[in-house]
Amino acid sequence: MTTQSTDDVVLTNARLFTGVDTEVIDDGAVWVSGRHVRRAGRVAALSDVAAGVRRVDVGGRFVMPGMTESHSHLSYPNCAPGDLNRASAEEAMLHAIANARVMLGSGFTSAISFGSVHHVDVSLRDAINRGLIPGPRLAAAGRDLGGTGSNVDSYDDRSTGQGEALGLIVDGPWDVRRAVRRIRKNRADIVKIYLDGENLNDRAPAGELTYTDEEVAACVDEAHRRNLRVVCHARCAAAVKQAVRHGVDIIGHANELDEEAVDALRRERHRVFVGPAIAWEIQFLAHCTELGISREAARAKGYDREVEETVKSVKRLREAGVRVLIGGDYGLNITPHGTYAKDLQYFVELFGLSPVDALLCATRDGGAAADPDGMVGTLEEGKYADLVVVDGDPSLDVTVLQDHARILGVMKGGVMYRGLTRPDPYTVAAGALPPRP
Repeated sequence: MTTQSTDDVVLTNARLFTGVDTEVIDDGAVWVSGRHVRRAGRVAALSDVAAGVRRVDVGGRFVMPGMTESHSHLSYPNCAPGDLNRASAEEAMLHAIANARVMLGSGFTSAISFGSVHHVDVSLRDAINRGLIPGPRLAAAGRDLGGTGSNVDSYDDRSTGQGEALGLIVDGPWDVRRAVRRIRKNRADIVKIYLDGENLNDRAPAGELTYTDEEVAACVDEAHRRNLRVVCHARCAAAVKQAVRHGVDIIGHANELDEEAVDALRRERHRVFVGPAIAWEIQFLAHCTELGISREAARAKGYDREVEETVKSVKRLREAGVRVLIGGDYGLNITPHGTYAKDLQYFVELFGLSPVDALLCATRDGGAAADPDGMVGTLEEGKYADLVVVDGDPSLDVTVLQDHARILGVMKGGVMYRGLTRPDPYTVAAGALPPRP
């Protein structure tokens, strides 16, 4: 791994995508001053840069804002879904440290946690912010909230004690409030709540609501009173409507929507975000036999239909002006860390977005969801200098972002990182060491 910081530098000769709109500038430049963008635009607009400011010619490479992984599970260790509760807190943290490095090196400079094993994301966020380890700007979640028998409840009633690493199992509005207070006590930024289930789960399928309105209202009210944001798992229209009705901030999945759900989201489009997180379904269908589930069984569980409905729902959301986010459930064995940019390909090939519109979902819109203060997601004066230098043109072909060799540099807060996705990012050849004095 190599890093380089600077007080002032101008990246010149760039094919520049600022993320403000769909424009790509051929003769672009970005002036970075300390941790922030001083200016970004055409080279001619930077004529007042002092002669002594260092200039770096990027050779016509594509320069874009850092992306946001909006449904992040950094503590997931690329395991099977049923194994998420098996890792100790120490093991989960070691995996999270490595995964944070890979996420940043993949061009994702911000991330929104959608739940963490043993709530390790809080300590991970703190270590990143203190500069102890490389990683994205992280809005950290605690453990998932779910009711008894919900999708997150893997507790065996026949045993004693509840050893859940991922889920906090709470019922009733006052216990829900108590759990939110506990999450706040542990200094998380995000509360993640399950509003329905998963088709693979016979006792808690998608479409079966986890909580009553009273319980969801208690969760959101308690979180917002304590300056926490709420994200949710909501696959069916009833769960989505429940989320909108009670003020959830980011809705994960939203696979099957009716007109009432779309209308509700349209009315709240100024504040709510939706992340379809389609990678789970696509990769589950591609690899279900490796997980011990036949293709016929996966179809019978409704996953083909879920993909079809998600494609329809995303189109309706886009038409309604709802901001749809990149990211989803990476960190399982079928969706490993480092493959986050695959989502942009899904947005183009499945949802019908242009490559530039997919980039806007990953940068501008993801940034707005990650940081309500508006400091990330676009390359504009005063915002954090978070950017990616790409050997290739993702405004024409988003798949280039999946090739780590073509991510030439990732800048976060004015510090440029290289080689973070290598298996051995901290090693150098012996000949690269300085000579003895």
